[in-house]
Amino acid sequence: MERTLVLLKPDAVRRGLVGQVISRYEAKGLSIVAMEQRTITGEVADTHYAEHVDRDFYPPLREFATSGPLVAMVLEGDEAINVVRTLTGATDGRQADPGTIRGDLSLSNRENLVHASDSAESADREIALWFPNL
Repeated sequence: MERTLVLLKPDAVRRGLVGQVISRYEAKGLSIVAMEQRTITGEVADTHYAEHVDRDFYPPLREFATSGPLVAMVLEGDEAINVVRTLTGATDGRQADPGTIRGDLSLSNRENLVHASDSAESADREIALWFPNL
């Protein structure tokens, strides 16, 4: 079994899509290991998105990530990282395939509803940041 971090971003919470998004992951057979709603600080955003901090697109991303509550969760299942990323869809919701979360529910590149770990190394680092007791 593999674990991955998923963040339902402030736009998902604001739009009332949390239950719908979670149900897609559960319907696929993934299990929720941990879940918590919280509002993050700029410092947590900087740590989470460390590889992007010096990039031009980061300041608006940071502002968005800290703009309201989000739902952080750890999902577990067979090949969970790839399964979650496939269900989530391409980063830009305008280009994501229909049937994916972003393809069906997002029209943005930044406000794209979900963050999902992109590798086992990222998942380990992100889970340790968001859920240090796991």
